[in-house]
Amino acid sequence: MTLPTNLAQIRVEVEAYARNYGLEFFDTIFEVLDYKQMNQVAAYAGFPTRYPHWRFGMEYLRTSKSYAYGLHRIYEMVINNDPSYAYLLVSNKPVHQKMVMAHVFAHVDFFKNNMWFAHTNRKMMDEMANHGTRIRRAIDRRGYDTVERFLDVCLSIDNLIDVHAPGIRRETEHHEHDSEDDGTDNSQAVRKLPSKPYMDSYINPPDFLEAQREKMDRELARKERFPERPQRDVLRFLLEHAPLRSWQRDVMGIVREEAYYFAPQGQTKILNEGWASYWHSKIMTEKALRPDELIDYAEQHAGTMGTRPGRLNPYKLGLELLRDIEDRWNRGCFGRAWEACDDQQARRTWDRELGRGREKIFEVRRIYNDVGFIDTFLTPGFARRHKLFTYEYNERTGQYVIDEREFEAIKRKLLFSLTNFGQPIIIVTDGNYRNRGELLLRHQHEGIDLKMDWALDTLENLYAVWTRPVHLETVVDERETLLSFDGEEHTRK
Repeated sequence: MTLPTNLAQIRVEVEAYARNYGLEFFDTIFEVLDYKQMNQVAAYAGFPTRYPHWRFGMEYLRTSKSYAYGLHRIYEMVINNDPSYAYLLVSNKPVHQKMVMAHVFAHVDFFKNNMWFAHTNRKMMDEMANHGTRIRRAIDRRGYDTVERFLDVCLSIDNLIDVHAPGIRRETEHHEHDSEDDGTDNSQAVRKLPSKPYMDSYINPPDFLEAQREKMDRELARKERFPERPQRDVLRFLLEHAPLRSWQRDVMGIVREEAYYFAPQGQTKILNEGWASYWHSKIMTEKALRPDELIDYAEQHAGTMGTRPGRLNPYKLGLELLRDIEDRWNRGCFGRAWEACDDQQARRTWDRELGRGREKIFEVRRIYNDVGFIDTFLTPGFARRHKLFTYEYNERTGQYVIDEREFEAIKRKLLFSLTNFGQPIIIVTDGNYRNRGELLLRHQHEGIDLKMDWALDTLENLYAVWTRPVHLETVVDERETLLSFDGEEHTRK
């Protein structure tokens, strides 16, 4: 779709500013949509050719009602692809379109250059269309209800992946069925030390030989167990070992592939939005903004940066942290000398005039995800200046109240909420539990119990895939607990 002349001119102007600042991005295709079309595209996460599923309709109704009640408005949407696709709302004012385009070009620069996106499929627009075709073919052959029910199961567990797997090279796993049984009784293959017959009981004492047999038995059991090591990518394990039909394996593979595609966006929400907000602010205030557009821009920017009770604004936090980093590296507020200085007046006036701030934020954009970004650059001074605190719900008063203002508590809670998207880490530990072909998983408990209703529903969905009893080791009220589902009832031990 060709952009209207006025928007095409704005696009050329803003793109030139972005490139002059050093941003490097894929070719970006802009399309203009009305609010209904925008809500439709948003319901499909920006991919209108995706497979049919009821959750997309539900999301469309949610965004449509939110727009109608004036609670929500989508100004732009941008897709990690090469070329990248971005959608503009037709009702936006020209100044808003400028701001949105600057924001989009910065997002695409982030997609292209941030290492956490390096593994993603840059032709995902085409791949999503391919996924939609494959699932529609399965629907034609198996029936809509059958495929939709299985999709429901897969989508309910699509977070059970290893988000770090794309950056890790692991040895190929070998399972007991990969090699033939030679019939040897390994428990008897204990090698004795050479000795004279009358010295044998001293050189090869029975206790030593028995210990060696037990060691070899344990090693054999380890090799026969699968997976040989705990596996965090539960979807991959199910794809490899669950008794799935070919169409089910294809559907689950599609869900897993899309989960890995979207994972970096969840891992970099704060930094990505902060980077885009930093550059739309820079481009607008230094280059693109006309005097008569100032009020409209200020209103829109303030709305984007506004904080609301009980919610973290990734745009605001990311922007302010990047500005803080740029200022610190311009003034040299880092390194041993800075850390060793305990004179508060000297720290306030510290300025080595290094001018390395812009270089540093480009480095941050290239290397970090949100966890590393917050862990490395959130400082006590930043927390004080921005009045950060943690809060909790007071059951007695029925209100949320301030819990902590201490920096370490703030940082710890923020990092905890970002690790694995704030979701529990579940790993497969045994695919032949009790030697019955049952599935055993373990919850890596980090001090917060599972939501029990969610956990029980997840066990039911895992059973639907594994078709044998499923068990989950966790901690409930500080007690080791085994949750199980056998296809008919839940038990807890």
